[in-house]
Amino acid sequence: MTDFHEARFPLDVARGARGGPERQTQIVTLASGREVRNSRWAHSRRRYDAGLGVRGLDALAAVVSFFEERRGRLYGFRWRDRLDWKSGTPSQEPAATDQVIGVGDGATAAFQLCKAYGEGTSAYSRTITKPCDGTVRIALDGVEQPAGSFICDPATGLVTFGPGSIPPPAAVISAGFAFDVPVRFDTDAIEVDLSAFEAGEIPRIPVVEIIP
Repeated sequence: MTDFHEARFPLDVARGARGGPERQTQIVTLASGREVRNSRWAHSRRRYDAGLGVRGLDALAAVVSFFEERRGRLYGFRWRDRLDWKSGTPSQEPAATDQVIGVGDGATAAFQLCKAYGEGTSAYSRTITKPCDGTVRIALDGVEQPAGSFICDPATGLVTFGPGSIPPPAAVISAGFAFDVPVRFDTDAIEVDLSAFEAGEIPRIPVVEIIP
């Protein structure tokens, strides 16, 4: 993305923020009382309020500086969701067998990182486009591959195997990784009343996920 800065929002502020995924579901109630439900979005979209993580004037100044550098809503940036930022659970280190990202056919060399939520036919697959550089681990049929056999673009989440390392037919490709959420500010103005801030009132700083 040319309108995206590979910069991470201040971690100490993001740690105290509030937010999570949202979906849009259209519900029509029929004359019989039954419901017809339809998902208007194929993918969930995460929203956060960064203002809730601001605990002092220095943190607020850092957020304002970050906001100005992004030109408000113009440029996207990386956000660390402390609840959901690894291929496995938040308390465990990523393992190369955490997430299945594809099956080899002997010719395809590139595979997109993704993360599954749930199991079976109802599982939701989320595309991961902002892995943390140096954290991606890859396995073929459960056997971890050496780092030199593949590269992962931290700006897109695309894993590419080198010549001689392309997954053979039917080989299950899995990955482990840490990742950020691509987001942008959802406002072009941050209003701060310093007298109210010192009394405990915090500014609202909305952030919204950028869907690839």
